[in-house]
Amino acid sequence: MADAPSEPSLAIRNPRTGLVDHDMPVFSADQVAAVASQLRRQQVAWAASGAAARAASLLRFADAIVAVRSELIDAIAQDTGRYAESVMEVDGTVGAIKRWAVDATALLRAAPASHVARASSMPHISVEQHARPFALVGIISPWNFPLLLSLIDAYPALMAGCAVMVKPSEVTPRFVPVLERALNAVPELTQVLQIVTGAGATGGALVASVDLICFTGSVATGRKVAVQAAQAFIGAHLELGGKDAAVVCASADIARTARSICWASMVNAGQSCMSLERAYVEQSIFEPFVAALVKEVAALKHCWPDIRVGQIGPVISVAQAQIIERHLVDAVAKGAKVLTGGQIKVLGGGLWCEPTVLTHTTADMAIVAEETFAPILPVMAFEGEAQAIELANSTEFGLSACVFSGDIEQAKRIASQLEVGAVSINDASLTALVHDAAKQSFKSSGLGGSRMGAASLQRFYRQQAYLVSNGTDSPWWFRRS
Repeated sequence: MADAPSEPSLAIRNPRTGLVDHDMPVFSADQVAAVASQLRRQQVAWAASGAAARAASLLRFADAIVAVRSELIDAIAQDTGRYAESVMEVDGTVGAIKRWAVDATALLRAAPASHVARASSMPHISVEQHARPFALVGIISPWNFPLLLSLIDAYPALMAGCAVMVKPSEVTPRFVPVLERALNAVPELTQVLQIVTGAGATGGALVASVDLICFTGSVATGRKVAVQAAQAFIGAHLELGGKDAAVVCASADIARTARSICWASMVNAGQSCMSLERAYVEQSIFEPFVAALVKEVAALKHCWPDIRVGQIGPVISVAQAQIIERHLVDAVAKGAKVLTGGQIKVLGGGLWCEPTVLTHTTADMAIVAEETFAPILPVMAFEGEAQAIELANSTEFGLSACVFSGDIEQAKRIASQLEVGAVSINDASLTALVHDAAKQSFKSSGLGGSRMGAASLQRFYRQQAYLVSNGTDSPWWFRRS
């Protein structure tokens, strides 16, 4: 790994206690550039090593993570203040590494980087198509799933033959030293995968040093990354915020739908871009559905004082807590009715949002229009499919959505008109768990290719063509006098 700078450092807050109890090294622009230069030199041999060798290195990395599993879970739990999701995050990361090592090897075997020459439209010219990996891919990841989202784009990039530099969020950096220990157990991987820590300036230096950027985070920051990438003439793949909607039709199984929507809106304290943040329910079942949902949500407990007991962790970021508070105050002032929850509490110095269900919410409320990133769900009624579709499409976001109906054809009909990259049918937030299908973000929720499915691998190649003459004079040459 890159040598961490001795100074300066950034003080990091603990989300459970509110205390500053960790110092994060900060990489300067010069240090980021030096890491980038080193990675570029070492990428050439990595790309030439072949898919099987790269897969073997990733599999050893997965084993190394398993060896430090308990410590990594504990570090992420300190970063985020929640335990159950930290276990899922570590185990999911190991599973993803293993899946990519196998799947990418098969994909590259089926579609090798260098293709046999074929005839072109010109009889004396043959064509060879070559896929060239980007030398250096940069990744900037957010704080809600610090390990998973630091590495989700790294596996396909590494399998494609790229070197990778990762900048995790400065809000949740405690997991980095443990991850580095696992990485150091695979020396050849440390040559092409390195982590730099810091805040916005470090991220800006990373964008300036790479050939392709993968960013996960807010729309506001994503716009800045996109501008910087455009100025640097590099590609950008952006997975940004969401305001995912659930459409619940009259024929849906009310009890099952309420359980699913409860989980999808409240898991990780709602701190997920694919969290459900709006529910539109057909008027004829609105009252019984809301009653079932409130029963489910009201039963949830904060993971306090025992991190392993309960379901809802703290608000990880103080800045996010301020947004949540603003949204709640605005909603209540404009007439929203709080059916359960509705407050941010201070427990042990940490900030904890109560699991909340709201009704009487309207489109002019920030809690309906803006990303809240909290365990809060406004529930609204609709009459007919056309209105449901109009309401679901009424924000600037287009990440994902879900539709519940006893009629699968109706659900698919509605799904086909939703302006989102993925639609879960009769379940919710499936894209957080099922990564087999390609999807892209719509509207302000992102830019670039799919990070899911086999198509994800192609993001990390540029296409190069060899146009080979057989020695025949070309008919467009200047005629000899």
